[in-house]
Amino acid sequence: MNSSGTAPTSSPDTALGVDSARPLSASLVAEINALCDRVEDSKESAAAVIRLQGTGPAADWPGDVGIDLVSRWEKALRRLERTSAAKIVTVEGVCRGPALEVLLTADYRIGGPGAHIDIPVHNGSVWTGTAVHRLVNQLGGARARRLILFGTELSAERALEIGLLDENTDDPAALAAELAERFGRLVPAEIAIRRELVLDAGVTGFEEMLGRHLAACDRMLRRARSDSASATR
Repeated sequence: MNSSGTAPTSSPDTALGVDSARPLSASLVAEINALCDRVEDSKESAAAVIRLQGTGPAADWPGDVGIDLVSRWEKALRRLERTSAAKIVTVEGVCRGPALEVLLTADYRIGGPGAHIDIPVHNGSVWTGTAVHRLVNQLGGARARRLILFGTELSAERALEIGLLDENTDDPAALAAELAERFGRLVPAEIAIRRELVLDAGVTGFEEMLGRHLAACDRMLRRARSDSASATR
């Protein structure tokens, strides 16, 4: 809750648009980092809405760039993925390249008019960025293997079926605003803790994860007791 007693939601300061046709560039990295800065600094927002769109011809992602820029891009995506705000993305048109990589960092994914997911082959292979890791982590090895080895294009219905999208609608902006308001009632730090547990569940052994889950449970119990004590005063 913010200082006025209302739940924080999304705001224009925590919104961003990413076009599928953009090549990797320093300005694109800067835009992702700037969004993270705004989310972390915001006192009014617990959700970020990112609009992914693509209507132009397919670009050769990431383009003619050096590994240093690729590294900066991957770090920006990781920062976005772990930021405390709930990240809602809407997809209109084709989602490939930078839009696809941002999609895979999001918490809730909405398909809109003409939405489809494109994992293209360029220069004889699929790009091997950390989207590969996220696809395997989110879809499982069997489904991700076919996408990563051979590339493919998925309809919105198929993307929903396998879990790349969470919902399809004719009015993604309205649904994103509704979800931002709902997610705004959650505690951003608690969203971040649960996201981290989900992200690490597939790659960390049970014994190693147990302590982290117990710590999260203890944190939640303490907060509940504190809220209860405050209510009885």
